[in-house]
Amino acid sequence: MDFIRDYADWFYLIGAVLFILTLRGLSGPKTAIAGNRYGMIAMAIAVLTTFFVAENPVVWMIVGAMVLGAIVGIARARTVPMTQMPETVALMHSLVGLAAVLIAVAAIIHNNELAKLDIGLLQANGVNFHEMSKVHLFELFVGCFVGAITFTASVFAYGKLAAKKWAKTISGTWVKPVQALIFITMFAAGIHFFLTGNMTSFWAMTGLALVFGWVWIAPVGGGDMPVVVSLLNSFSGWAAAGIGFTLENNMLIVAGSLVGSSGAILSYIMCKAMNRSIINVLFGGAMGGTAVVVDTGDKAPRNHRSGSADDAGFLMSNADSVVIVPGYGMAQGRAQNAVKELANLLKEQGVTVRFAIHPVAGRMPGHMNVLLAEADVPYEDILEMDEINSDFPATDVVLVIGANDVVNPAAKDDPSSPIYGMPILEAHKARTIMVIKRSMATGYAGLDNDLFYNDKTMMIFGDAKKVVEDMTKAINGNGH
Repeated sequence: MDFIRDYADWFYLIGAVLFILTLRGLSGPKTAIAGNRYGMIAMAIAVLTTFFVAENPVVWMIVGAMVLGAIVGIARARTVPMTQMPETVALMHSLVGLAAVLIAVAAIIHNNELAKLDIGLLQANGVNFHEMSKVHLFELFVGCFVGAITFTASVFAYGKLAAKKWAKTISGTWVKPVQALIFITMFAAGIHFFLTGNMTSFWAMTGLALVFGWVWIAPVGGGDMPVVVSLLNSFSGWAAAGIGFTLENNMLIVAGSLVGSSGAILSYIMCKAMNRSIINVLFGGAMGGTAVVVDTGDKAPRNHRSGSADDAGFLMSNADSVVIVPGYGMAQGRAQNAVKELANLLKEQGVTVRFAIHPVAGRMPGHMNVLLAEADVPYEDILEMDEINSDFPATDVVLVIGANDVVNPAAKDDPSSPIYGMPILEAHKARTIMVIKRSMATGYAGLDNDLFYNDKTMMIFGDAKKVVEDMTKAINGNGH
């Protein structure tokens, strides 16, 4: 359609504005639905415009890929449980990185094949050919190696989050030298390709980038995976932006830059919430500092106090204020709707109920917010760490559901703890603390939690959903 071709830049501009509005909408739960709609419209404009401005497109291949992708995407979106959402996000990031690599490879092979043909013959057939400039080679160099790193790093993050046996954490003094050697060799091959256009160097750079992505993320501990997922989101955006320059597609440049910058900002916010630098998260793991398994073999057993759901229901129904701290245990038990029902029942009895969210709770950015939104918990009841911490000393009961490091007092009291200095939800300051867990086992980061042994803490063991439902029954008077 000539109309779309003539005004393609205007359509791209409209799409870019909509993508900006998407990010603005996604910055808050109340506007997130509208933000998603803006993004869907922007993507539809981008795809349709690109489809019509492409030179000699292979229609059946493009449409076939779109239909297949839509079928897989819709099926996955409808069936994925919330417990598997973090690894699903990581897997989607890997596909963006792989797309960047494949586009770079296709662009170079296409250019090399055209260079072998007679230029006059190409022009006679309406094909405009210009030898690839240094700028284009640099764009391909950046887009390809960033995409390759993103692909394998995201695949490993997926395996780690999904507890796959092949995604094993590596550690040892050899890790950092190997990482440095692979990176330097990869970069040298990329520079040689950039300067000479040598294809052997290009394939070497791509292969080494794929290896580096795996070796780079493999030492990172499980507790740092939320930051890794956020950073890989940023990388996928920069890879897309780099390829956008190669394809001379302004929309891809804008969209990729927005994803890249927003992911980088989110990674910074999460590192700040952990009192860690991004360098420490990504390279500290090679020294074994991010995934510490506590050895209690030489220590005396620590005593904890346990109780029942009936005890918890009685305490909460007689409280004036309750703060609920959700963690991955709530996602694992799919307990968000049961928690919402418990909160509503307490409110009906005059109890003030609020939810406290730590920036790195769960296994991906915003994991707990998504769960609570799915259960239609009112947005005004959900408070971030900085908003709620000052209220804990005046709180009668704190109910912790599967959270670990984000409420661990060792972060404030124990200088020898790996998480010392990390800002936490100060649940230990409440008058009574109740913790729902399956057992006394350590959490995902492998750290014992001092909160569980606090004199004010009552441990309630069992599946989160079942325990919360029993609490609700107890408050209703049906649990006796």
